[in-house]
Amino acid sequence: MAFNFEISYDMLLGSLLPVFVYWVYGGIYMAYGPCNNYRLHPKEDEDTKNFAPKETVIRGVLWQQFRQFVATNLLYMVTGAAKSAGQTPSVLVMFRQIIIAMLVFDTYQYFLHRYLHQNKFLYKHLHSKHHSLVVSYPFGAIYSHPIEGLLFDIIGGSLAIYFSGMTPRTSAFFSSFCAMKSVDDHCGLLLPWNPFHFFFQNNTAYHDLHHQLYGGKYNYSQPFFAMWDKILGTYMPYSLEKREEGGFVLRPAKDLKDE
Repeated sequence: MAFNFEISYDMLLGSLLPVFVYWVYGGIYMAYGPCNNYRLHPKEDEDTKNFAPKETVIRGVLWQQFRQFVATNLLYMVTGAAKSAGQTPSVLVMFRQIIIAMLVFDTYQYFLHRYLHQNKFLYKHLHSKHHSLVVSYPFGAIYSHPIEGLLFDIIGGSLAIYFSGMTPRTSAFFSSFCAMKSVDDHCGLLLPWNPFHFFFQNNTAYHDLHHQLYGGKYNYSQPFFAMWDKILGTYMPYSLEKREEGGFVLRPAKDLKDE
């Protein structure tokens, strides 16, 4: 297998655009932070109920994104995707590749995510770091243990790109879309104009239930579809009630607190 160690413009686009989108899109949500009418949790809960300070979260996310940058470019070099730099497939081909990548990514993440919850050792030493953010917020979306970050995002994303046959340019859009969806799932805001909530049942409230201390056995699916939860019986429906002081209270369909 021949390796091409040249880093092209498309390769940089594929590895850096998602990082840029993550922080810009997350910053937009942070600007909406004081809007209590749309929040699932009061703003002050981000500091009082979480177990990781925001400075630690930012450092962890930046370290994860650096490793993703390296891994993405290595993937391009190893698979020969660098040779397709500059090529633009048809819209139909791109659409098909993105759908395949979404299904691969969702399937991989569901089973890994569920196993990390069910294996007490792995949950304690790996996945609990992500769940130290009981009240999630935008730029904490990919905060996790470095090994979990490798398993979830780096390997999972690489498999999705590889099996879908994306060019670096197409993967730039797919990975940026993943970054936006991940931020959206963790933003804690239910804005009425949000297109993600219109197209995806697996949304902010769906994932917020999973992040609550009583929800760790449900709603493992991420980041796009809810199909595996529904097929395998880990789907928990919920309702949203208006909070008197503004925002929403998420109510699971049954009492989970004693499970």
